Amino acid sequence: MNSILKNIDSAVARILAKALEGNEITIEEAVVLFSAGAKESMVLFMVADEVRRTTVGDAVTYVHNRNINFTNICVGDCLFCAFHRSPHKPNDGYALSLQEIAAKAVEAAEDGATEICIQGGLNPDLDPHLYIRICEAIKRELPDVHIHAFSPMEILFASKRLTCSVESLLRDLKSAGLGSMPGTAAEILDDSIRSIICPAKLTADAWAEVIATAHRLAIPTTSTMLYGHVEGREHRARHLDRIRRMQKTGGRFTEFIPLRFVYPNTVLYRQEGCGPQVSGMEDLKVHAISRLMLNGHIDNIQVSWVKLGLKLAQVCLSAGANDLGGTLMEEHISSSAGSFAPPSLTVRELQEMIRACERTPRQRTTTYGIVGAAS
Repeated sequence: MNSILKNIDSAVARILAKALEGNEITIEEAVVLFSAGAKESMVLFMVADEVRRTTVGDAVTYVHNRNINFTNICVGDCLFCAFHRSPHKPNDGYALSLQEIAAKAVEAAEDGATEICIQGGLNPDLDPHLYIRICEAIKRELPDVHIHAFSPMEILFASKRLTCSVESLLRDLKSAGLGSMPGTAAEILDDSIRSIICPAKLTADAWAEVIATAHRLAIPTTSTMLYGHVEGREHRARHLDRIRRMQKTGGRFTEFIPLRFVYPNTVLYRQEGCGPQVSGMEDLKVHAISRLMLNGHIDNIQVSWVKLGLKLAQVCLSAGANDLGGTLMEEHISSSAGSFAPPSLTVRELQEMIRACERTPRQRTTTYGIVGAAS
C-alpha cells in the first residue's frame, strides 16, 4: 500500500497513510478526500477497504426484516420526500390499523424475519398513544421479535401531542417492547441545509438530543446521512464529525448508513430543480470516507441497496462498507421517490449478491449479533 500512496497527490497520500495507521481524519482532511481526483479516489477506496478488513473482517452482514410504513399521511413538508400525503388533501393517503400492522409482523416472522422496522408519517389524526400500542400489539403476537421503530422526528411529534417529555415517552416505548430506533430524520445535521430541504422538521440539535436520550436509556440507534441534494462537501464532513463526537461521548450507534437522495418524484427536483447531484464515484467516496472518519467508533458501515441499486451497492462493499441492510419485504419511501431498485429482496438474493463479491454472507441481529453462517 505504501508504494501506491507514493504515486498519488501528496496531501491525499498523507491523509490516507494517517487513516491506515488508525488515526482520526479531521473535517478538513475529509473535505480534501471528497475533492480527490479519479486516481486518488481509487486509492481511497482501496484504503477504506483495507481499514474495513482490519476492523470487521471479510464477512458481509444482513438482517432478515420487514419494513412497515403504517401511514403516509404527514404534516411534514420535506421537499425530498414523495411518500407523504397531506392530511388536508389525503387523496391516496392511508393509515394501517393495529390489526393490520400486527398481521404484517406475524407474516414476516413466519418467513423467518427477526426484525420489524416501523416508521410512518406524522399523522395528526391518529391516537398519539398509537406508537406504544403498536409495540404492545406486536409483542403480544411475537414476544421474541426485535422492534426497530420510530425516527427521532416521530418521537418528538408524539411526545408533544402527549404533552410528555421525550424521555418519558421513550421509557414507555421501551417497556412496551421497543428494542432500537432508526436514526433517520438526520438528513444533514446543519440547520442552514435543513431550512431548505425540510424546514418544518426538527433541528439538528433536537435530533441529537432525542438520540442522546435514547442512548442514555440503553436504546441503541442507527445513524444516517442524506446526501446528494443541496449540501456541500464540508456539510458532509461536519455531519460525519458530529456523529463521531456523539458516539465518543456515550453513544450507542450500531451502524452508519449513507442514504443517497432519490430525486425523480420529489418536489426538491420537480419544482426546485435539484436533480442528480452525485455520480457513482461520489457515492463510493461517501462510503469510503464514512469508513475512515468513523473508524474505531462505529464499526459497521451499511450500504443502502434500495437507494443505490443492487450493482452499485455491491461495489460499495469494496469501498469500506460491510453491511447490506435488510430484506425489507416491502419498501415505500424510496420507491415513491423514484428508486429503480426492487422494493424487497429475499435472504437468498442478498446472499447471492454478497457471494458474487467474493465475500461471506452472515445473517445478523439488529444489534449485530450473528444469527448464523449462511448456507
